[in-house]
Amino acid sequence: MKKSVAIITTIAALVIGLSACGGNSSSDAAADKKQESSQSTQAKPADLTGTWKQENPKDKDNYQEATITADSIEVNWVGKDSKDLYWSGSFTAPTSAGDYTWTSKGNKEKLSGSLLASQDESKDFKYTNGEITYKVSALGETTTVHLKKQ
Repeated sequence: MKKSVAIITTIAALVIGLSACGGNSSSDAAADKKQESSQSTQAKPADLTGTWKQENPKDKDNYQEATITADSIEVNWVGKDSKDLYWSGSFTAPTSAGDYTWTSKGNKEKLSGSLLASQDESKDFKYTNGEITYKVSALGETTTVHLKKQ
């Protein structure tokens, strides 16, 4: 009798185990469908062209604003009654989705004509989570500027 109970228990365990492995449950089917969907609609690279405004100025009336075109970036110091060039350089658009960094090569001709322009030969920019950041040094102080698209 004890052998019969052991055999029946073993068979029941095997049947339950095999039925769990054999079928495609509704949650498995949903997961498969979601994976197929994400593969067919690949995330696109961010479009960084347009106007970007500093989100972290020390003074709301004095901030930086950038304009990005297909192949250039220009950053200006903006005041109540003024707009002065800080950076003018190259831009290469991202080719894949996600975070993106690029090194902009300065336009020496434009930069040399502005008293408030950076004198760096190149400047590193980073795009992440809808924001562009870069370092600015002026009057012995370095800060990270945070730009949001307008």
